[in-house]
Amino acid sequence: MDGQSGSAGSPAFAGQGVLIIGGAGGIGANVAERLVAAGARVMIAGRDEARLAAVSSRLGCEHAVCDATSFEQVDALFDQAIAKFGSLIGAANLAGSIMLKAAHQTSAADFRSVIDQNLTSAFAIVRSAGRVMRSSGGAVVLMSSTAGEVGLPNHEAIAAAKAGVSGLVRAAAATYAPAIRVNAVAPGLTRTPMAKPLVSSEVAEKASIAMHPLGRLGEAAEVAAAVVFLLDPANSWITGQTLAVDGGLSRVRPRMKM
Repeated sequence: MDGQSGSAGSPAFAGQGVLIIGGAGGIGANVAERLVAAGARVMIAGRDEARLAAVSSRLGCEHAVCDATSFEQVDALFDQAIAKFGSLIGAANLAGSIMLKAAHQTSAADFRSVIDQNLTSAFAIVRSAGRVMRSSGGAVVLMSSTAGEVGLPNHEAIAAAKAGVSGLVRAAAATYAPAIRVNAVAPGLTRTPMAKPLVSSEVAEKASIAMHPLGRLGEAAEVAAAVVFLLDPANSWITGQTLAVDGGLSRVRPRMKM
């Protein structure tokens, strides 16, 4: 364990199956670690076999290779998890990408890639969860972004995708209630390998920090804690919500320096 897990969640996770797509990433691996610590039976999935194997070996959980943009592969992944665990109490989609370009600089291929990796993957997970979790019930957590909640320059493609995720959350929560709760987490800029290029220089990092009223960037463990909170059966009165974990970026103006 990396010492960052904090509260691992309620005892209701013990012995229960949870599927984490994007489970080898900075946030996903932290979510998996917390769930394993709580006694959950965890399967992590993604496209990189080597990274998945390394995380699953360290945590003692299952792993499977899956392209989350493929409906067929996600269906097969859910079936594999059900066959292994018997049922699923939760599923989270933490797969995604970051691309910052103005609309006029974004190619059709760029746009399709952002939509596929962020929105299509989220829809695929909701679709499969709706198919296999309606009888047993549980929770689905998706990954939105502050970019889908507040206008940020050069975020047009990712904003379109993440705003779509938030809309998907509300509709799916209505469709699958009361059996399946559907929520999302919307982080601000968080220190993960995916976001590292955005703060590759001291100037870029200082500018990013200045946008967040709490005066720093987020940590993967903080976003992971919110994902586990929304998966937790102890919080079963929450659905259709997009929870901002963004240092105040989407709701609070930073203090002006005089």
